[in-house]
Amino acid sequence: MEQISSVKVFGGEQRVYKHASSSTSTDMEFAVFLPEGAEGQKLSCLFYLSGLTCTWENMMSKAGAQQYAAAHNMILVAPDTSPRGEDVSDDEMYDFGKGAGFYVNATQEPWSKNFHMYDYVTKELYKIICDEFPVDPDRIGITGHSMGGHGALTVAMKNPDLFKSVSAFSPIVAPSQVPWGEKALGGYLGADKSAWSEYDACELVKSKGWSGDILVDQGLADNFLEEQLKSHLFEEACKDAGVSLTLRMQDGYDHSYYFIASFIEDHLKWHAERLS
Repeated sequence: MEQISSVKVFGGEQRVYKHASSSTSTDMEFAVFLPEGAEGQKLSCLFYLSGLTCTWENMMSKAGAQQYAAAHNMILVAPDTSPRGEDVSDDEMYDFGKGAGFYVNATQEPWSKNFHMYDYVTKELYKIICDEFPVDPDRIGITGHSMGGHGALTVAMKNPDLFKSVSAFSPIVAPSQVPWGEKALGGYLGADKSAWSEYDACELVKSKGWSGDILVDQGLADNFLEEQLKSHLFEEACKDAGVSLTLRMQDGYDHSYYFIASFIEDHLKWHAERLS
């Protein structure tokens, strides 16, 4: 693991690392924010999964999350959204291939060679963070935006032993029922839709539930809301499953990082309370 950058921000350090990944068979980068005085402690930690076309940089440079993580003495972790490199397959569209890993383990060629982002987040990166940084493994939460919101919800519900709290911004909650998800899950997993349910938040909350509560923020001016996000489907699924969901429909807000920057403080505080 190679540290490729470090800058001071809000008293702490914003670092970026690069390593050879066994999950993706590529080099991967991830970012870590360490609050001031983190060494020698065991701190709570929040994973943030980004959306389509993004890398770790979108969250760390646009959301302003470090100041709130510093206030709550919390470590932030942001991986990339897909494997990258000249030898990695790509269809050159923004919603599939590079930059669009959808946090699944692909089973279909040629994607199955590299696109194992589910294993990368839940096994490889998780172990690196617990082994190499001052993290309390009993106090790790997860959140994300759009495709990353889908990732956060599905990863948490399938791994409640790893992630103790979960929230999301503008998540794709029913990928089996929307164009983004149909393209991604069909391409990565094949035509058998029974395999898709393992990466569908609406299906997972019905089959696995969630022992805690869930926070979701969604902008009402989001141009993807009606066709791609369909927040009401997750609201209905949580109600049927008896899972406590706070769904906040925010008037006037869109799908951009201006929206995330407006409510990231709430999410950091919310996770800090549950990971205390």
